[in-house]
Amino acid sequence: MTDDRVKYGSLDSELEFSFTRSSGPGGQNVNKVNSRAELRFDVTNSKLLSDHEKSIIIKRLKSRINNDGILFLSAQDDRSQFKNKEIVILRFYEIINKALRVHKKRVKTKPSKSSNENRLKEKRESSEKKSRRRKDFD
Repeated sequence: MTDDRVKYGSLDSELEFSFTRSSGPGGQNVNKVNSRAELRFDVTNSKLLSDHEKSIIIKRLKSRINNDGILFLSAQDDRSQFKNKEIVILRFYEIINKALRVHKKRVKTKPSKSSNENRLKEKRESSEKKSRRRKDFD
């Protein structure tokens, strides 16, 4: 990922974590250990993102951001709290970079003259082939 707008680890100082009991794998361990990692990132009050980046993130991730402008993610994939924390941080940077990715504008094109002629030729040939298969009822 060389074209990332936000480098991995650059926003770590603004991330907040909490840990709760997970419903994921772990057997009886699930009932005793707070292994689910919950990440919160205050997009609106971030000092490391520009206003333009904030507005893009809020617009593109509006379904994941609450009314207070806080992005909330959680991971409970693993039995280990540490692993879940790593997973949620990785997801966070992937989501942020995907939101900030600049999409290329689509350029409208027309089919070439030769491709159009080839298409019509194939249609004619197919039509002739099917007409030869028909039984004539005269």
